[in-house]
Amino acid sequence: QVQLVESGGGSVQAGGSLRLSCAPSGHSFTNYAMGWFRQAPGKERQFVATISRSGANIEYADSVKGRFTISRDNAMVYLEMNNLKPEDTAVYYCAQGRWAGPGTLERSYDYWGQGTQVTVSS
Repeated sequence: QVQLVESGGGSVQAGGSLRLSCAPSGHSFTNYAMGWFRQAPGKERQFVATISRSGANIEYADSVKGRFTISRDNAMVYLEMNNLKPEDTAVYYCAQGRWAGPGTLERSYDYWGQGTQVTVSS
């Protein structure tokens, strides 16, 4: 049974930072790309960042480029978020890809975590 558990969310003021973590379990996630998505109230879930199996290929949504950094090691996947803005407020989801290469679309992912809330106040 594959499980992805996110942590690290919280409430911060604009300009602040948070580091999200994702702990996969139940299989060897190191064979697959991983991604972060987010969903704001009343909006569709959107792509945030993705990292390939090897970590060599990374992509970001334009809205977070230069502020967010995705990374991974043998145990976890991370999303470092700096210079946070109120529009970053959302539930953030970790997802495991269907293959080794990075993906920006939801259909590129098989498994999803329950999400962690990030709230940025102005």
